[in-house]
Amino acid sequence: MEREMGRRIGAVLQSLYCTVVTKRELSQKAKLSVYRAISVPTLTYGHEGWVMTERTRLRIQAAEMGFLRRVAGVSLRDKVRSSVIREGLGVEPLLLRVEWSQLRWFGHLVRMPPGRLSREVFQARPAGRRLRGRPRTRWRDYISSLAWERLGIPQSELVDVATDKREKMDGWDKPKNYIN
Repeated sequence: MEREMGRRIGAVLQSLYCTVVTKRELSQKAKLSVYRAISVPTLTYGHEGWVMTERTRLRIQAAEMGFLRRVAGVSLRDKVRSSVIREGLGVEPLLLRVEWSQLRWFGHLVRMPPGRLSREVFQARPAGRRLRGRPRTRWRDYISSLAWERLGIPQSELVDVATDKREKMDGWDKPKNYIN
């Protein structure tokens, strides 16, 4: 996962930096549309199934802010906060969008009819022994902690809330620029 993230970040930033960000004839609006159309999908492809570790979270945030700083014409030496840059450009944090999509995918999994492969894999309980050492965080546990942190929904009620699609997730609205 880490190598894949590094490869994506390198591909996006290198190619777009040379072709888009450094071009003075392109407006800030055009650069932001390229960011939304190319950079965001490349960085977040398949993100619904990720378990976001702190390292992954920091790498995504650094890549996003590196691009947005260049678009805004601000360097790290200027000591401008990321929140100020995002507000000036009108861009929501990428991690917020990723977390929203992960919770949305969890709701889809819970509501899927029995027999669908995705649901079967989600509900599977593998037999056997785990390897020595600290086990990796399971996706189900990660989603439970995310729902508790962001929405205040305890693990015991999470499936019930996800089953009722009409129930609004209070306290955490959909990001403004969210597609779909």
